[in-house]
Amino acid sequence: MGKLLGFALISFAALLPGVASAADITKMQVVVSDEKGKPVPRANVIVRFGGRKVAKLGKKVMTQWEMRTTQEGVADIPEMPKGPILIQVTAKGYQTFGQTYQVDEDERMIVVTLKPPQAQYSAHEN
Repeated sequence: MGKLLGFALISFAALLPGVASAADITKMQVVVSDEKGKPVPRANVIVRFGGRKVAKLGKKVMTQWEMRTTQEGVADIPEMPKGPILIQVTAKGYQTFGQTYQVDEDERMIVVTLKPPQAQYSAHEN
């Protein structure tokens, strides 16, 4: 009877949409540096899951994180669902970075290289 109940619970869980298992979760590390390879400390990193809402055992799984990089230019992102993930990075003195990555691994390191700002120009100059 116990095996039958366990099988029924597993079968029922498979039918629930939006329920994430440990296999559906990833941990990421975002490493931010400049064009010379030097770390960019205190860069603002926003990581946002681009898929549908996900629940894990009845609890909502965090699908967005915002944090700053360490002195070494590293932001450790806690657990998130696997799938399309948008990463945005802003830092004083650099162009804003934004890109979507397809993350299917249990752990992933994403390296972001920030560029200096472009020179401003006016379309109204003679």
